[in-house]
Amino acid sequence: MLVASDLDRTLIYSAAALGLTMPDAEAPRLLCVEVYDSKPLSYVTETAAGLLDELGRTAVFVPTTTRTREQYGRIHLPGPAPEFAICANGGHLLVDGVSDPDWTARVARRLADECASLAEVRAHLVRTADPAWLLKERVAEDLFAYLVVERSRLPEGWVKELAAWAEGRGWTVSLQGRKIYAVPKPLTKSAAVREVARRVGAEEILAAGDSLLDADLLLAADRSWRPGHGELAETGFVAPGLTVLPHRGVAAGEEILRAFLAAGER
Repeated sequence: MLVASDLDRTLIYSAAALGLTMPDAEAPRLLCVEVYDSKPLSYVTETAAGLLDELGRTAVFVPTTTRTREQYGRIHLPGPAPEFAICANGGHLLVDGVSDPDWTARVARRLADECASLAEVRAHLVRTADPAWLLKERVAEDLFAYLVVERSRLPEGWVKELAAWAEGRGWTVSLQGRKIYAVPKPLTKSAAVREVARRVGAEEILAAGDSLLDADLLLAADRSWRPGHGELAETGFVAPGLTVLPHRGVAAGEEILRAFLAAGER
């Protein structure tokens, strides 16, 4: 059994995303799993930490994230170090922490053959974005681009217009929180997960995620789960084999892990 899961707001949570609604005295104990600039950044509950450890010992657990390799390297999940991890939305397949050169080359060929260049898309983003609401512009791993915006000032219809422009060039556009992602269509988490499944001979793929960039992963899995928060919840996303959890925030991370482990016991 292969378990591929998104990380941010699926298994790990920033302080702002914890979603704790109970009295302080009843709040779960938290374990920090990421430090950035000498400050704690991401957490799991202590219960989730134990579940992660068990999952890592009983299944092929593959962290599957849009984070860059550097950003992923800051995370220290409980349990055995995963043999495989997927970064940059499928652009990098890590094997024992090292990017697999054959996979990287395959991705590069597909991007060159099937969609417009990153340079063209980035230039359009920078040219059309308004400094009145643009906070940052970034490129991730020389594979895709994103903008950090002041969402309250973002003009209505701007993202839709950008998506229409990108569609004809083989790119997708999604608004997630304060970030607008422009990602090549061939750059998907599901493609990288299928490659890992082929290598390990997995008979079943389980998956979880909360964002629009996780949709292809959930569609490709035999069984999948999404929490009650995130862009997929906001859009009412459904798929064959998908279980929609009512839980929100860090509690959803625990329930997803319980679901993975229960599936492995059947």
